[in-house]
Formats: sequence, structure tokens, C-alpha cells
Amino acid sequence: MKCPYCGAENIKVIDSRPSEENNAIRRRRQCEQCERRFTTYETIESAPLIIIKKDETREPYSREKVLSGLLRSCHKRPVPMVEIDRMINDIENILYNTMRKEVESSYIGELVMEKLKDVDEVAYVRFASIYREFRDINTFMDELKKILREK
Repeated sequence: MKCPYCGAENIKVIDSRPSEENNAIRRRRQCEQCERRFTTYETIESAPLIIIKKDETREPYSREKVLSGLLRSCHKRPVPMVEIDRMINDIENILYNTMRKEVESSYIGELVMEKLKDVDEVAYVRFASIYREFRDINTFMDELKKILREK
């Protein structure tokens, strides 16, 4: 490990503890040369998850794509970033616990909608309108009616 500030290789670990979700180890480190401190996280390396898209092409799973979709849906909504991170972590736990190497993108979309519905209904409808490709106002209204019935 090299110091991110000066590039020196003499680094000592000051503190180690499990992360909040208990899925990583948080290590506080200090460079012995410049004496600056930084934090690293140690996680289990897992096999890459492959996503099967609607057109049957395959690509590696990207946390950033899920984050981007959630951020667009939650734009100007009272959803804290901590809640968005929690949703992504929950979705990833479900995905990796399926023990499958390939997962359909539609499955991820449904998981995102399920999480959003519990957090913010407006963000849910925003995401659903793009994900389900609403073609007209009637399909949009059908989704709204479904939400109202569930209440």
C-alpha cells in the first residue's frame, strides 16, 4: 500500500474495525513519512456479476449505473444519500445472494422499484416511468392507481 499523498510505502495501521454494515473492515492508516492519515476499506473479492440486458447483450454489473438511476429518480426529493447507499447495498446483497453469475437487468429494475416504493413514491413513479417505458398517460395513471390501491 502506498500513501495517497506522498507515495511512500511505509504505512502503519492505527485502527481496524468492521464497517457499519459489517461487510468490510475499515482501517485507519498513517504514513510514516508525511504523517498524514487516510482510511481504507477491505472487502471480500467476489466473482463478477454479469447483467443480461433487454437486447440479450451482457455486461459487468455496475454499481454506478444503479446509483445514477436512483439519483435521477430522487432528484429534488427529500431522500438522503445515506438512504440511497442503503438501497444499493440491499440490492447488491440480494443480487449476490442469488448465487447466480448472470442476472437479467429487468430483475435489477424490479428490485430498485421495490426499494424506491418504500422510500419515496414520487421517485418510484419517476423510475417506473422510464423503466417501464410509459407510452401514454393511461399507463402512467394505471401505475398511480396501483400505488393508491396498495395504500
